[in-house]
Amino acid sequence: MRPRFTLALVVLASLTSTQTTAQSSGGLLTLNSALSRALAASPRLTAAERDIGIASGQRLQAGVLINPDISYELDDSFGTGRYRGTRSAESTLQISQLFELFSKREARIAAGQAGVDTAAIQRQAIRLEVLSETAVAFLSVLGSQRRIQILDEQVAALDRLTPLLQRRVDAGASSPAETGRAEVASALLKADRERLRAVLASARRELGVLIGDSTAKFSSVSGQLDVTGRPPSFQSVVAAIDANPQLVRWTAVYAQRNAELLLARLKPYPDVRLSVGWRHYSETNDNAVRLSVSVPIPIFDQNQGNILSAQESLAKTRAEREANRNVLIVLAGRAYDTLQGSLRELSILRETAIPKSRLASDAIFSGYGQGRFTLLEVLDAQSSLAQALLREQEAQQNFHIAVATIEGLVGNPFALTRGSSR
Repeated sequence: MRPRFTLALVVLASLTSTQTTAQSSGGLLTLNSALSRALAASPRLTAAERDIGIASGQRLQAGVLINPDISYELDDSFGTGRYRGTRSAESTLQISQLFELFSKREARIAAGQAGVDTAAIQRQAIRLEVLSETAVAFLSVLGSQRRIQILDEQVAALDRLTPLLQRRVDAGASSPAETGRAEVASALLKADRERLRAVLASARRELGVLIGDSTAKFSSVSGQLDVTGRPPSFQSVVAAIDANPQLVRWTAVYAQRNAELLLARLKPYPDVRLSVGWRHYSETNDNAVRLSVSVPIPIFDQNQGNILSAQESLAKTRAEREANRNVLIVLAGRAYDTLQGSLRELSILRETAIPKSRLASDAIFSGYGQGRFTLLEVLDAQSSLAQALLREQEAQQNFHIAVATIEGLVGNPFALTRGSSR
């Protein structure tokens, strides 16, 4: 039975609302819908399926029996004297069949079947990659949307400050230059927002291509990023990497190359060709049966070069698997470190930075109307709050992208101990 691998992202429940179905509606794209559409639209998966068909054809061809040969011979004809014309001719109609010995056909079939298994497992690996890439692209769009929302809130907060600032200027409590300073702060936020909109446009285009649209036809993506959890140990992640179809594939490759080595070793052993024919003697009008057996003598060609090549190819397979596994471990390690770092960063931001900056911003904004704080202090408090919120969003996005990356590498859902959302 072929192993089945699915990408069940730990963020799936938190990124899709309970009211959504597998299809996006109202212009909103959910993660469920994005993953389903990506699987249906991926040309890489289509190509991988064709590879399975190609390997299946080669497997079918490997088991086909060798065709027989039929021949006709005319001897002692078109000569001189008694051999003029065909009066003394001997004609022979013969059929020959090569019989493969030493299980050569079975070895070819085994190599062909291993090729089919390799292609099927490779398709599973590509499927995981498509799901992981789509999840990462979805999270990038969702994160960019949230960052723009944070800047929108900060611009709105500065806009609420404008009437209060104007009253202070009219009352002589503040310098008219402060109006310009507030306008500059608002303009800088708007400039940052425009830059993020360009980033969002690129992220939307990438996600659109992955789900089969040359241009993004969805209005926005739907989900939340604030649900996190504690990961298992990195040792358990490394142990789970062996289930990745990229590594499982090497088992089938090893079987294929082992069968190819067996074929190379069996090739010097001779096969037998049997022939049976019917001979007619024109001179006496007699008939006879002709039988023959031929066996090649493997004196000069012992297939030593192909045997050596197959042995080295088999040994290379082991090294290639280990190299592939090392790459996966490095990638998983990077993602795991990012995940752990994001959790520590979120802990600091949520426990200290965000609540204290929010309290300070509210207090300074309220005190500004009473003349207890300057505009510079208000702007600084607003900027600190915005930076803390943007840092939180970035850490959340990095966390979930790391989870999606690890799930794509281990080939199974990444179990987390659930944390609470802020």
